[in-house]
Amino acid sequence: MHEIYDLMKWGPTSANSSADGKATLAGLAAQPNKPKILKAPVTVIIGHDLDFAGKLPTLLPHNAEAMQKFFATPGVTEATAMRNGTLQGAYLIVAARALGLDCGPMSGFDNAGVDEAFFSGTRVKSNFICSIGYGDPASVFPRNPRLSFEEAGRWA
Repeated sequence: MHEIYDLMKWGPTSANSSADGKATLAGLAAQPNKPKILKAPVTVIIGHDLDFAGKLPTLLPHNAEAMQKFFATPGVTEATAMRNGTLQGAYLIVAARALGLDCGPMSGFDNAGVDEAFFSGTRVKSNFICSIGYGDPASVFPRNPRLSFEEAGRWA
């Protein structure tokens, strides 16, 4: 558990490839995030699809029908989609970092505006955005301290 924690604690936290897409996304971002989005080779919008249960026959064929009934319970779909979409975003960051790329996850943007601009006509909701590329060593922040396992973890 200590080794796992020591690896994962370094993932960044929240502190489109076309020029039009990048400009649209930057226009919906908080002022400090606009230049980061425009300068990065890629900025990914991490979201979650509230219609994910429709994919369960493909993704979970052995139990799709029962799970679809479970996700029909009010509030369950939204919480599950947000949680699993966040996990997938974290996996994206871990994978990019493992390949030597820098990642800049951000939460300072207009979610409703991004959803309208990029996901109109769907039930996909944005969660956070993440610029990915090779950062300028002069502007990449050094790692901040992290809590030790004893400070961050609890045994049940």
